Amino acid sequence: MEGAFAALALAVLLPWAPPIRGRRDWTWCAGLLLACLAGLLSGAVDWRAPVSATLFAALAWRAREARQSRLRVALLVLAGLCAFLFALHRVPGFLNPVLAEGIVFSKGAAPLTLRLNVDTAVAGIVLVGVFCRPIRSVEEWRAMLRRVWPVSAATLVVVLGIGWALGYVRPDPKWTPYSAFFLASNLLFTCVTEEAFFRGLLLERVARAMDRGRAGAVIATVLSAVLFGLAHARGGAPLVLLATVAGLFYGAAYLKSRRIEGAILTHFALNAVHFLAFSYPALAR
Repeated sequence: MEGAFAALALAVLLPWAPPIRGRRDWTWCAGLLLACLAGLLSGAVDWRAPVSATLFAALAWRAREARQSRLRVALLVLAGLCAFLFALHRVPGFLNPVLAEGIVFSKGAAPLTLRLNVDTAVAGIVLVGVFCRPIRSVEEWRAMLRRVWPVSAATLVVVLGIGWALGYVRPDPKWTPYSAFFLASNLLFTCVTEEAFFRGLLLERVARAMDRGRAGAVIATVLSAVLFGLAHARGGAPLVLLATVAGLFYGAAYLKSRRIEGAILTHFALNAVHFLAFSYPALAR
């Protein structure tokens, strides 16, 4: 299963590879193919998964290329709903095998189960490849980091500060045998997919549709943050609040840098510090 994880991780990173013959679509398509092959060879998916992935990719691409406004909006909404189904693990063919279960990372916290979530990886590959413009030069990375690091720092202070004040988390520095795997999978299969959906697709498209300059961007940021918070409703009201506040900062990082990588890195910074330095996922209530 380690080989499948490595192949899946490489597949998620392929949208950032140099364009093939000047066509950036070919790189993420190669990533999608690699993800499906890795899943099939490892038994993490069955034959239905490549079919579902191909249909989703075709729908997303058609939504991006549509010229008629009503058709484009309808296809974007449909693509967004399909992406949400991938994230909820409701698409047939993805078996998402358990890698470890019953893991307790912090005293007083609920146990966790780690899975190889091929479906979320597939969604991330398509969303980044179709709707985002990945950075491909050192200069662009430097410019993005200069703009984003103050937002990332503020995110850590505010969100973790609120969580600590609410008794949701407490300081708990740690490193476990699962830490490297958890952090890698969180970055590649959680942060990439969630930010590509909530910021790269939802925030960006709503802001463009409103076309009201700063006001439209603010409204789109708030909307994407609220929906991001509601997506965490299974964790209870405190998590909805914290996720909504975090979503506002992720949106700010995206708007500040105009790069999806800014939102992804801000999201990952919070998740990583939460995992490494505080009780994870949360104290039992």
